[in-house]
Amino acid sequence: MNKSFATRITAMNAMYKLPAREKPTLPADTAQRLGKFKVTLMDEVHEIDDIVALANSGGNPADVAVAIADVLGDIIVYCRSEALKYGLPLEEVLDIIMDSNESKLGADGKPIYDANGKFLKGPNYWKPEPKIKALLEARGIAAA
Repeated sequence: MNKSFATRITAMNAMYKLPAREKPTLPADTAQRLGKFKVTLMDEVHEIDDIVALANSGGNPADVAVAIADVLGDIIVYCRSEALKYGLPLEEVLDIIMDSNESKLGADGKPIYDANGKFLKGPNYWKPEPKIKALLEARGIAAA
């Protein structure tokens, strides 16, 4: 039987003695923790430079694809683990964010893009933050 990603992250946090909270909680050292998380995340993001160099130098496509998959996977693992440290129900937050993203469609139901290919907000767009706040409040967000 395969364990869910969330279950595996919980087990990993336990194995490495990392915090795992059951409800949304902001510890007293939140700012310091976020600073450390940013350093770790930026280390991963900077690995993209090596992948770009590999791709630009004509690297083997399989090697480039593996490197991309690895860096993206590592970033997702770090982010999911960090969410668990704060007791954030990340999968539910992601559902809200995806619903918000889908609300960006134009009046004709088609995506609107800027010159760089970024999605633009259509007339029915709604911000996800109020729904995320309501979710966390319903889960009893607290200070540690």
